[in-house]
Amino acid sequence: MKRTKGTIESEISKALTQWEKDYLGRGSVSVKTDILRDMIIVTLQGVLTPAEFSLCETTEGMLSVKRFRFDLVESGQKELMNIILNITEQEVKSFHTDISTRTGERVMVFRLYNIYEKKLTQ
Repeated sequence: MKRTKGTIESEISKALTQWEKDYLGRGSVSVKTDILRDMIIVTLQGVLTPAEFSLCETTEGMLSVKRFRFDLVESGQKELMNIILNITEQEVKSFHTDISTRTGERVMVFRLYNIYEKKLTQ
């Protein structure tokens, strides 16, 4: 049975939530995944802790939180790329991420070698 785009997006969201819990010690409040052309775009809400929000009140604290969170996710990048490969059977060409210290939202973008969305609609 062929999996739908929505099913695959849901599988990615669940897998990344589990990765966060296992690797970072806590998961985000909500995760939404969208497959668009050759990209898998993941939005994670509620990533920052109350203490991190407090630190973000100063520029130095904000930069420190961004750098620390970036380093944490980067250190697990191979595992994240493997999650995408296992679910989609597509290799990741590049990975991009950023976090908003104002909203506590993280965005992850996985660029693939192929236009994966087209394969799902064929």
